[in-house]
Parts: sequence; structure tokens; C-alpha cells
Amino acid sequence: MAERPARRTPKAQGARVVRTERITPHMVRVVLGGDGLADFALAGFADHYIKLCFAPEGADYAHPYDMAKIREEYPREQWPTTRTYTVRSWDPVAREMAVDFVVHGDEGLAGPWAARARAGEQVTFLGPGGGYAPDPSADWHLLAGDESALPAIAAALEQMPAEAGGYAFVEVPDAAEEQKLVAPDGVEVVWLHRGDRPVGEPLVAAVKGLEFPEGRVQAFVHGEAGFVKEIRRHLRLERGIPLAQLSVSGYWRLGQNDDAWRAVKREWNEQVEREQESNA
Repeated sequence: MAERPARRTPKAQGARVVRTERITPHMVRVVLGGDGLADFALAGFADHYIKLCFAPEGADYAHPYDMAKIREEYPREQWPTTRTYTVRSWDPVAREMAVDFVVHGDEGLAGPWAARARAGEQVTFLGPGGGYAPDPSADWHLLAGDESALPAIAAALEQMPAEAGGYAFVEVPDAAEEQKLVAPDGVEVVWLHRGDRPVGEPLVAAVKGLEFPEGRVQAFVHGEAGFVKEIRRHLRLERGIPLAQLSVSGYWRLGQNDDAWRAVKREWNEQVEREQESNA
């Protein structure tokens, strides 16, 4: 078996918290700025993301973290923990980057941090990465996601040409979590309130019940892995949409924390692809 190439340690970048804003009861926006973003740039994707680095309690290294040095000199349990978040917006003139966080009390790592972040606080992050942008040549667009995908969906809507058409289905717990989105007139934004139903159930029903317009669709489906798998299967097997027209990813998985999900995510995605392609 061929050896895997050595894993390259990404370069970390530093920034500071400029301000925070509670957008909805469970969504907090943290705006990052500072000299560390002097060379920061995006490549035009709607799903640009960064990996925020959180040092364990008692760590004695300073921002921005030297990840290569830390991995060389410290035991693994003292390495920073990373959490991946979409870049909601980037202002190249002000050199400010906005990142939105879903917050559920003290649950998780990044959410509670965002809820208590204060101006001037230093942060370290890796990135940006990304891979999806609205295709201006698509006949129509289909966007579907839960609140974890809302920042990317909002950014995608803002990037679409004025004449774009399609549907954006966004599932949130209730009406209080809705946000004002800027979208082309031809794209219908549909808010789905989950309530007490399982996450993704309203999204799956909405996509399966949609009367697809004529023409070539470009689809973006992101969020909890269970419903992402089900919608992907529907789009591939029942609608016959080619893989090249799909951007599909499980951002998280019900019942698993972020570390556990990331450990199996690639294998899970590959297995889903194999299963569905064998039935295509």
C-alpha cells in the first residue's frame, strides 16, 4: 500500500475581535479585524470557511499560534482544537471579516466563545478554504440547509446575478431565527420552522415536494449529515442530477460532537457516494 504524503501544517493567521452582534436569539456575529488580516483575501466562493483555533486551558503559547512548532514541541492533548466556520462576509476596505455562530447556551466550544467574546480579544485561525460559488450559467438554483448552512446560503444569494432564479429552503427552529436575506427577485426564499420535529425533516419534505423548473439546476445542500444524505440521494437517484451540479456536505452530525464527526466525515462521505452511485 502506498504511503500517504506527510500532512502539511497550515500557516495560522492572527486577528482580533472588533465587535459582536446578537443577530437572532441563537445566532451571534463576530467581526474580526486587525493587522493580522492585512494579507487576507478570498477567492470568490460563497462557502469560504476558516478554522478557528482554541487553545486548551493553561496553554502557554501566544497568538497567532505557530502550529508547526506546537505540534513538534507539545503533546497532542495540548494542541489547539479547531472549529470550522463559514465566512459570512469580508470587507477588503475595512479589512473586517464577519463570522456567524449558532449558540445554544454552554453547548459546544465555539458557540459559547462567540457569546462571550469581547472587542480586542485575540484569535488564531487557519484558512480560508472553499469550493462553491453560484454558477451564472445555471438555469436555476436550489439551496437547502439548516441554520449551520445559513451563512453560506446568505452569501450565495448575494453573489447571484440579478436575473438568477430558483429556491432557497432554510430550516430554523422557529420564526425568531429568521434573518433578512438579500436575494435576486427570481429566487424564492422559504423559511421552514422545525419546531419539535427532527432536524432536517421539513427540508427533506420541501425538496422532495418541489416541482422542479425546466433547465439545468445547480444545487447547494449543506447541514446535518442525516438529511444531507437523504436529499443527496433524492437529487441523484430520483431527479438524475449529475454530481458536477451538486455541492453537498454534512457540516455536522446529530449525536456526535465536532471532533468525532470530523474523524469519520471523509470516510462517511465516500461511503455515501459509493452507495448512491452503485444505485444510479
